[in-house]
Order: sequence, then structure tokens, then C-alpha cells
Amino acid sequence: MTTAELLAFMRMNRLAVEASVSPASAAQAAIVGIAVTDAFELVFDTLDSTRKVANLRINPRLAFVIGGIVPGDERTVQYEGVADEPAGPERDRIRAAYFSAWPDGPVRAKWPGIVYVRVRPTWIRYSDFNQNPPLVVEFDARQLSPPVSAIR
Repeated sequence: MTTAELLAFMRMNRLAVEASVSPASAAQAAIVGIAVTDAFELVFDTLDSTRKVANLRINPRLAFVIGGIVPGDERTVQYEGVADEPAGPERDRIRAAYFSAWPDGPVRAKWPGIVYVRVRPTWIRYSDFNQNPPLVVEFDARQLSPPVSAIR
């Protein structure tokens, strides 16, 4: 499994289960629509009144499960990363990536309280149980980081 193959698999899946931790240390999860940048950043929009936003503003570490929802396809990505809410040109860049994946995104951009969250990966595990033996490959942040010039 190459990073290019990993990126292609992640982009095939537009929904992910996002997990965060509340200030009371309770696990909380939600389905979010995602876009995936060339730098393996996950981008999603949400309202600033959601639990996930309150949680990530206190503890920016998030986890996701991507894939595994198509019957008969037992491939998934487990993703851990650190979230932020970029401003300025970085916000414009991640919004463009999100709008590319979600053409209805500009309509939601007009909603009061909409925010754009970027998550940078710290660890990813790809698992393919469609094959025997299964293929399980882990990637750390160093393997997933493109040169800074590729991010801008």
C-alpha cells in the first residue's frame, strides 16, 4: 500500500465517523462529510454550536473511521489527528478542497455559525480484510507529510 493508494481510498469515502472527547472525558461520535487534501488533511464543516466543536476547542485531538460501510467491502482507515479552525488564506484553501468534494458546501457556507475544521494526521492505519491474509499498514505523520510547498 502506497501513500497514493491510501489517498485514493480515503477520497472514495465522503463520510467518516468522527470521535472526540468531552470536557467530562466522555467519548462522543458523529458522522461528518469529509474532504481529503493531498496532505492527508481531513476537512469538514459543522456548526459552532455542536459538541464536536466545543470538544476540539478544548482538546484538538480527534479520531475517525473511514470506510467499512459498503456491504462486502471490509476496508477501513483508522485516522488520528489534531484539529484546528484555520483563518485567512489557509481557511480559503481548505474550504476550496471541501467545496470540491461537496458542491453543496457553498450553500451551507451562508449558515450562521458554520465553521471549517482541518485535521492534520498523526497516525493512519489502513486495513483490508477483503484479502486473506488481511493487509494492515500503518503510516505516521512523517510518512504523510508532503513538503510545505505542496501544502500551499
